[in-house]
Amino acid sequence: MNYKMKTKKAIQKRFALTGSGQVKCLSSGIRHRLTSKTSNRNRNHFGFHLLHPTDVKRIQKHIRNFASQ
Repeated sequence: MNYKMKTKKAIQKRFALTGSGQVKCLSSGIRHRLTSKTSNRNRNHFGFHLLHPTDVKRIQKHIRNFASQ
């Protein structure tokens, strides 16, 4: 009998799939100590960004069991 691989819950919370199957994630470095960073740098770090293609295969292995959010 074949068993389904469970979704890694930590990865499910940190990453999301787009409709085309790409992986998006939040940028790091936007939680605290924002006054020491330039406003342009802070503005560019907010929001979702697409994951680099070299990391996608590793992440998709763990999130293939849940639909895009």
